[in-house]
Amino acid sequence: MIKNTSSATGATGAATAAAPASHLALAARETALIILGTAAIALIGQVSLPLPFTPVPVTLGTLAALGVGAALGSLRGIASSLLLAGLAAVGAPVLAGWSGGVTASFGYVLGYALAAGLAGRVARSDAGLPARFALMLIASGSVFVPGVMWLKIALGVGWGKAVALGLTPFLIGDLLKSAFMAVVTAKRR
Repeated sequence: MIKNTSSATGATGAATAAAPASHLALAARETALIILGTAAIALIGQVSLPLPFTPVPVTLGTLAALGVGAALGSLRGIASSLLLAGLAAVGAPVLAGWSGGVTASFGYVLGYALAAGLAGRVARSDAGLPARFALMLIASGSVFVPGVMWLKIALGVGWGKAVALGLTPFLIGDLLKSAFMAVVTAKRR
């Protein structure tokens, strides 16, 4: 008995031909989401308030990184943040005040990747609101790790001065950003 394999072969051939097209569509979708995430961080980060006593402005960049991580997931949030940092490093005007470059506050831009990655995990967790707030506070605070370290090195100051210039003035804002993101991600679930 001879089995008719032409329809099976045709179906396999069609599936094989469709696979590269679907991979290409998936890659295009992922790339578009990462670019949109980068654009969101850059645009929202334009909301800024320079402080006369520190080279680090108050911005909504951290909130944007948290939001992109929460909305797009950890990996896309990290990729969006790193793309922003790469663009800034080559001088693209994606930072507050439509500036770019590797400045004394560039460490905070690198920290956006940490914040976005952690926020993506928090957004998909089953944590209650108090735990979600604490986790978002950790995510938001993670920006300060590379931020203060970079600031210390860039300015050539001690740890006390780096903390006074790059952490203390921003604590209340980060509490508010974390609370906002905790509530938004709790409602999203």
